[in-house]
Amino acid sequence: MQISSDSVEDYISKIPEERQKAFRKLFDTVNDNLPEGFEETTSYGMIGWAVPLKTYPAGYHCTANTPLPFINLASQKNFIALYHMGLYSGPGLLEWFVAEYPKHSKKKLNMGKSCVRFKKPEDIPFDLIAELSRRITPEEWIGIYELQYIK
Repeated sequence: MQISSDSVEDYISKIPEERQKAFRKLFDTVNDNLPEGFEETTSYGMIGWAVPLKTYPAGYHCTANTPLPFINLASQKNFIALYHMGLYSGPGLLEWFVAEYPKHSKKKLNMGKSCVRFKKPEDIPFDLIAELSRRITPEEWIGIYELQYIK
């Protein structure tokens, strides 16, 4: 379920009402804790943060002339999703997150390669997401990205 929007407020207004408060808190948690240099975006039917083209002119290799994506949030049919490319690309960060998750939530971690899914808004571990958001700077993300994806 992709939501077409051009702003955070527009996106949030289009998700189910029972998710809006938690989604807003998740957005604020990420936004308030990301290192300086990431830029808020709306892309791929989600809200996100990316390394802007002014910082990384090469942009995203999959879509020409677009900022390098880093974190996205989405309201899917059955869950709220947090997509974090650092989890997908960095085994050390992934190992840390998997080990820390049970300390912050009684629920089993529901995760794909870069996607952490929260079926119930009340189960979102906001403190852990805040810490995760602080862990990689734009410069570090560019380095990881180039090492993993640019050959």
